[in-house]
Amino acid sequence: MKKIISILAALALFSVSTTVFAGEGPLALPKGADDKAKKHNVEGIDHWQQGHYDVALKHFSAASQADGSSGEVHFNEAISYDKVGKHGVATKHFGVALKKAGGNPQILNSPILKGHLGM
Repeated sequence: MKKIISILAALALFSVSTTVFAGEGPLALPKGADDKAKKHNVEGIDHWQQGHYDVALKHFSAASQADGSSGEVHFNEAISYDKVGKHGVATKHFGVALKKAGGNPQILNSPILKGHLGM
């Protein structure tokens, strides 16, 4: 009985947390980012807004490969991995995003990032 209650509580927390995080979306890349990275990021944002999270992830990953120096690019990958259910990979990218945040409050104060990183 105790195990069932624990599982139900965990499921309830998960459903609440995904609702709380639902408002977070991808970020624009900083001014000095590579042009190819910016192009893929813009395309990723467009697909994200249409709900095509798997396609958005492909663009954000391409942006990261072109220029992985910013926290924003890793944040965008992380939220996309989260949306497609790859939470372990999302957590890794949230960690990199935090390290490379450069003071960006959208990253530093992100509820979904904090949730994944246990902050």
